[in-house]
Amino acid sequence: MLEKIEFVKPEMIEARSMEIITKELNGKTWPEPEFSVVKRCIHTSADFDYADNLCFSEGAAALGVKALREGVSIVTDTRMAASGINKKRLSEYGGEVHCFMDAPDVAEEARERGCTRAAVCMERAAALHENPVIAVGNAPTALIRLYELIQAGEIRPVLIVGAPVGFVNVVEAKELIMTAGVPFIVPRGRKGGSNIVAAICNALLYQ
Repeated sequence: MLEKIEFVKPEMIEARSMEIITKELNGKTWPEPEFSVVKRCIHTSADFDYADNLCFSEGAAALGVKALREGVSIVTDTRMAASGINKKRLSEYGGEVHCFMDAPDVAEEARERGCTRAAVCMERAAALHENPVIAVGNAPTALIRLYELIQAGEIRPVLIVGAPVGFVNVVEAKELIMTAGVPFIVPRGRKGGSNIVAAICNALLYQ
C-alpha cells in the first residue's frame, strides 16, 4: 500500500487538498470569494454536501471580506469557533473575536429567565453598539433571538454566518434568519457547526 501514498511537503498539504477538492467538484464553480468559502468548508469537513447546501445572499461574501478588512469584529456563540478563527489575521485589520458564553453573568441571567446562554449572548452583541459579523455555529436559539433583535432595530449585523448544527429548530432558525433582511451565509439543512463557522470566517479573512 505504501506505493499508493502521495508524498506532499507539509507546507503544500493544504494547497494540494484544495486542488483535489476543485477537481472533484467536476467543473462546478462560484465567483470569488464564494468559491473560497465553499472549498474551505469542504476542506474542513471532507463533506461535499457544502457544495449544494451553502446559500449566499447577494454579495454577502464580498461584504464580509470588506467589513473584516475594515476592522469589524466577529461575535460567535461558541468557544470552539472563537478558537478556530484566525485572530492574528483579524487583529491585523483591527478587529477582534467576542464570545460571551463563559461569562458568569450570562449563565446566571439565562437561568433566571429560562432561556439559553446563546440567546443572552446575542443581546450582549447588541449591547456592543457595533455592526459586527455574527457567526453562529451551535445554537439555533442564538439565530432566533438575533432575528428578534434585528426586527426590533437593536442590532444590524454587517453579515450573519448562520451555521448551527443539529436537529431541534436548526433548519427553522436558518430559514428564519434568511428572511431578516441582513446579508447571510447559511448552510441549509441540519449540517454546520463551530468548525464550519470558523472555516467560513477564515475564508473571508484569507481573501
